[in-house]
Amino acid sequence: RGLTDISLLERFIHLRYVDLSKNKLKDLAPLSNLTQLLWLKVDRNLLTSASMQELPYLQVISFDCNRIMDLEGITHPLLASISLKENKIQTVLGLSHDQLFSLQVLELRGNKIKTTAGLGVSKLKKLYLAKNTICSLEGLEEFEQLETLHLRGNKLEALDGFSDTMKCLQYLNLRSNGIKSFQEVEKLQVLPMLQALVLLDNPCAEEPDYRLEVLSRLPQLQRLDKESVEEEERQEAENIRQERKEK
Repeated sequence: RGLTDISLLERFIHLRYVDLSKNKLKDLAPLSNLTQLLWLKVDRNLLTSASMQELPYLQVISFDCNRIMDLEGITHPLLASISLKENKIQTVLGLSHDQLFSLQVLELRGNKIKTTAGLGVSKLKKLYLAKNTICSLEGLEEFEQLETLHLRGNKLEALDGFSDTMKCLQYLNLRSNGIKSFQEVEKLQVLPMLQALVLLDNPCAEEPDYRLEVLSRLPQLQRLDKESVEEEERQEAENIRQERKEK
């Protein structure tokens, strides 16, 4: 609707669900009176910051397609899911576990993030970092509860940074990166629960016997590049693994 002013909302203190998408908002200060708010969507506005007055019951926020530069000032104690897709965020610093102890889903696709270092939210279950410019993975060892990690379309050439403390990681998407060798894929052996891996559009995926090479190194996989692992394929990969051991 092209709104630039939402001060009228200040008096509606019992609102629970608010969608202000596709306007021209630069300031969310009038929402600070809405202490009962549970769900807020402000996609496609002109916001340069996600900072807001702390709202005690807010659980879901979406700030997609704004002009937000950083993650400072997000302090809602019951916040479980936040989406900041397609903004201008360059660093993941600024989120604090002390304030966001309920946060489980963090969506940061399509920003300008270069590294995962400093993301201080250890209870995350789903982390979406596709379409950034990440070239190094740092600080992942604190994500002991992470189940899903999306890193599609980044600039990763090495897979250092994964840790055996990531005991819950089941789904890892590394599509469209620069991973050339199976020695890098081997580094994923530290992930005990990894069941689904996507490696399409990496240089290593063009190698002959690509699937068998990956499965011989990661025998616990149930799915590789969206396709289930067949029993016959699994056995063939196991034979290759045994042959290598003997050599």
